[in-house]
Amino acid sequence: MTGKNRENYNKNYIAYVHSFDPPTQHFKNCFRAYLVGGFICCIGQFLRYILEFAFGLQGDVLAGTVSVILIFLGTLLTGLGVYDRIGKNAGAGSIVPITGFANSVASPAIEFKTEGMIYGMAAKMFIVAGPIIVFGVLAGTAVGIIYLFL
Repeated sequence: MTGKNRENYNKNYIAYVHSFDPPTQHFKNCFRAYLVGGFICCIGQFLRYILEFAFGLQGDVLAGTVSVILIFLGTLLTGLGVYDRIGKNAGAGSIVPITGFANSVASPAIEFKTEGMIYGMAAKMFIVAGPIIVFGVLAGTAVGIIYLFL
């Protein structure tokens, strides 16, 4: 096959493959991600107001308590299989908030629990979240060093 024939063959094959792809609805996907991500953040803000006014929490204790509750809810919904359905419909809107991070830790742990507690669940728990933690710590350190010298 010559170079010109191969190029035509590749173009025809790509056109054939694209004929089976459903058209991507970018605006619809972005709108759903915006709504779901915003709704998750509104739940966090609601929890913040409840904890602040009903229980009198303030400052770091308030922020930490809201974070722990959201992480718990994200993990619980992952364990029940609800968060996967939310993610399928919301896309990035379910990944960005703190509940998405909880989902990224809990999902591999649930998936590999059949391999045992040590080699399965404990070893695979951070398979997705591990790089996020590493790069987050490195980026935080870099920003801290830059802030120190400025």
